Amino acid sequence: MRSVSDQLAAVLAAARPVSPLDVVLADADGCILAEDVTAPQDVPAWAVAGCDGYAVRSADVGTRGPGAVPDTTLPVVHDAPVTATAAMRHVPGTAILVAAGAPMPHGADCVVPVEQTDRGRAQVLVRGGAEPGEHIRPAGQDAPAGEVVLHAGTRLASRHLAVAAAMGRGRLRVHPAPRVVVVSVGDELVEPGRPRRDGTTFDADGHALAAAVKGTGASAVRVGPVSDDRAHLREVLADQLVRADLLVITGGLSAGPWDTVTDVLAPLGTVRFDQVAMTPGRRQGFGTVRAADEEADGFVGASGAGARDGLGVGDEGSPGGVPVFALPGHPVAALISFEVFVRPALRAMAGHADLFRPSLRAAVTRPWASPAGRREFVPATVTGSPSQGYVVTPVGEPGQVSLRALAGANALAVVGEDTTLVRAGDSLACLVLED
Repeated sequence: MRSVSDQLAAVLAAARPVSPLDVVLADADGCILAEDVTAPQDVPAWAVAGCDGYAVRSADVGTRGPGAVPDTTLPVVHDAPVTATAAMRHVPGTAILVAAGAPMPHGADCVVPVEQTDRGRAQVLVRGGAEPGEHIRPAGQDAPAGEVVLHAGTRLASRHLAVAAAMGRGRLRVHPAPRVVVVSVGDELVEPGRPRRDGTTFDADGHALAAAVKGTGASAVRVGPVSDDRAHLREVLADQLVRADLLVITGGLSAGPWDTVTDVLAPLGTVRFDQVAMTPGRRQGFGTVRAADEEADGFVGASGAGARDGLGVGDEGSPGGVPVFALPGHPVAALISFEVFVRPALRAMAGHADLFRPSLRAAVTRPWASPAGRREFVPATVTGSPSQGYVVTPVGEPGQVSLRALAGANALAVVGEDTTLVRAGDSLACLVLED
């Protein structure tokens, strides 16, 4: 039996960021930046007006002091639109009407907002005076030339794209979101919404895992349900490997003669099947499908046409292989296995530095027995605050796998392999599920 720690170490050793791509700004949203972005020049390139108003010398309109500043009238000698290509020369004792973002006239040291004036065009009445530097954005305020404005490893959001655009960057080099194919396997599975006959069950795994994949920021393609027929399953996998950076298969893992995932995957690469010391979960597979094996067995795989180069493969797979997870068929076991193993792998492949869910410690509110030798993940609710501490309460009965319990949980309470009795008041690590 393989420990959770050993299984996770193998997964993270094989998960490498997807090779960077140059993409347009619109496609970079949500991706991890693969390069530093520097300012090619000062931004703004020169001092500009910070608001619509009048460029003046503060000495001409009076600076603010302990007493009232008398109103001042100045002739308006020019207009400076935002499209002006060069700064004008300001003449002392005059005002220039400037638009927000227009180059500041040489010699003017402040801008009086239009709201502080009578909005005159030939001459303007200024009320209340002004201070030197007021309402001016100096050159390089947003970024001095040569400064790193976005660092590699940043998850790009709207505010980061604004900075890149202001630097004149129309494209960015990013780690693209991994493309994940989710395949649910089983003759007994029926697509939700279709009639269900006796002996069948609705496919909850495929929908749940595809949503979980999207929750990491990766893209998901759901395939299935797929029958247990070996030839059919093999054909489906051959088709899907062309588009996949990672493959998630759920179901078809029991030791009986009807479940065929082990038989189909075992010859194709480094996929290893183990009993993992966890509950729920246990039997799982992980590895890669190697390009050489794919070609020898008639697979096109990730090295074929249309695939990106440099997929996220490390020590346990050959270059060009596709990481493959084979998860249990029960949806609770599948989703918890996803949280423990697949989610960190996908975040690593996307270039994230923080791979794991946030965790906290919480005091248990009621006792339960935990199986010896296995790490138990219990759907639970955590309440409290950093100042007052947290408490954790199992949803339903621990040890009884329940979709309803998982749906009502906001955390997974984690019980160590050496603990057989959880007592009220014990402190447990809890993985926080809610984003």
